[in-house]
Amino acid sequence: MKRLTLPTVNLSALTRTAHTRPALTVALTAAVLLTSSLASAATVMRVSHQFPGGQGDVRDEMVQLMAREVEAADVDLELQVYPGQSLFKAKEQWGALVQGRLDMTALPLDYASGRHPEFSATLMPGLVRNHERAQRLNDSEFMGMIKQVINDAGARVLADAWLAGGFASSKQCITSPDTVQGQTMRAAGPAFDEMLATAGASISSMPSSEIYTAMQTGVLDAANTSSGSFVSYRIYEQVSCLTPPGENALWFMYEPILISERSWSRLNEEQQQALTAAGEKAEQYFAEQAVGLDQKMIDVFTENGVEVVQMSSEDYDAWLEVAKGSAYKSFAENVENGQALIDAAMAVE
Repeated sequence: MKRLTLPTVNLSALTRTAHTRPALTVALTAAVLLTSSLASAATVMRVSHQFPGGQGDVRDEMVQLMAREVEAADVDLELQVYPGQSLFKAKEQWGALVQGRLDMTALPLDYASGRHPEFSATLMPGLVRNHERAQRLNDSEFMGMIKQVINDAGARVLADAWLAGGFASSKQCITSPDTVQGQTMRAAGPAFDEMLATAGASISSMPSSEIYTAMQTGVLDAANTSSGSFVSYRIYEQVSCLTPPGENALWFMYEPILISERSWSRLNEEQQQALTAAGEKAEQYFAEQAVGLDQKMIDVFTENGVEVVQMSSEDYDAWLEVAKGSAYKSFAENVENGQALIDAAMAVE
């Protein structure tokens, strides 16, 4: 909302005549107060995400950091944060965003792959492997192609974020592909679903916010998700074995902060600049935190009596062969520009 320019009002003159007309005095006073209030009102943007608020989840912290930075910029803009699916459910956020019903979100992008299959490339097994390569991907042709799909759909990226992740099970430690046979597992998207199913697992799809209850009730034996979610959702209370990312991270997921193009277009230039600067600070903050999330997960799970095992290079290569014969093959054959996306990602050193 733009600041209103108010006409000069001679209040003393009004007061001299208003003693004979009290109703007029009340009306004029109310009008002045109303227009003064409108003049100082800020544009409020609603930010939704599925992650726990105020509990140290780095994705919530990114959003909260942006809210503080925007407030400090003093451009009549306020970010109102709704964590923990309190405004929109996890899988509803993308649709609400591109329709303009939601202003901003921190979203695991592959959750929207049902609408845009290209997004599954951002959770393709083995495509990232380590945090250093994730940072290089941000400025690559690969991410340029992904962001073009985002833009065309009606949104834009304010901050990039890649989270590493691993596996956890209440039934059997997961290392090589044969260790998932007979386990009912949750994966975060179609590519992992297909790879795990090919290796012999049964699949039960759900957002990460539902893993704890599904494991508690026996719906799941195992799950893979980000290091941040494993801790934030207290999954260590329901499992006996953890496989962290380590040097051979099969699981990496892109979880950016996005803004609706409709909401962006309603901001003035100062507000857009403040939001862009806040996004850059949030991205830098996340990059500094990302590696530490993996170690924090290991520490928390170990403290809670969970066995921690590592995936070897041989295990990783075996999984990659399964993925190439299943998820990669299907993606290349069934998604427009699928092979081009894989090739662009693989070209990043």
